[in-house]
Amino acid sequence: MSQVARPLGTDDVDELQALLETVPEYAERITGYPPGPSDGLSVLLSVPDGFDPAGKHGLGLWEDGRLVAFADVLVGYPTSSVAYIGLLVVRGGLHGRGLGRAMHDTVVSFLRSVDGAPVDRLRLGIVATNADLAEPFWHALGYEATGETKPYRYDHLESTVALRERPLGGGQVRERPRWEHPG
Repeated sequence: MSQVARPLGTDDVDELQALLETVPEYAERITGYPPGPSDGLSVLLSVPDGFDPAGKHGLGLWEDGRLVAFADVLVGYPTSSVAYIGLLVVRGGLHGRGLGRAMHDTVVSFLRSVDGAPVDRLRLGIVATNADLAEPFWHALGYEATGETKPYRYDHLESTVALRERPLGGGQVRERPRWEHPG
């Protein structure tokens, strides 16, 4: 199967929404609710308070014309030398095929190609209500606990977020999907 990676824009919101709806258990673990009708748009546009939206990148992995994985990346958050992965999700029913790793490898390749971004570390947070599924995946990719935890709240769901990091250069990037640049 042919894989292509490219940035997502608002024209892709329906594809992203469809992907998110294939994994309702993820949304329920993180928010306490199934995916909402505007989650795709929210994922593409939302940034932390004070963060320049120009540093936000939604990256998609497409297979035979269908979005099979997505990553939300903030370049320069929380500091200029860090890129924060806010979300990495694989289409439901396709888990175990290496698409999560391929999407991560795409993120790493993308970050290595960003001009003027002195990123040397990748960072992410694992919400405790999703830790049993997320921690083994991120550990296998070389992410280690920083020892930092923060409170997490979404409406009535209260939990914690444990931060993990790895060097950008750490770990081997396997064969990458073909990267398409917009325009």
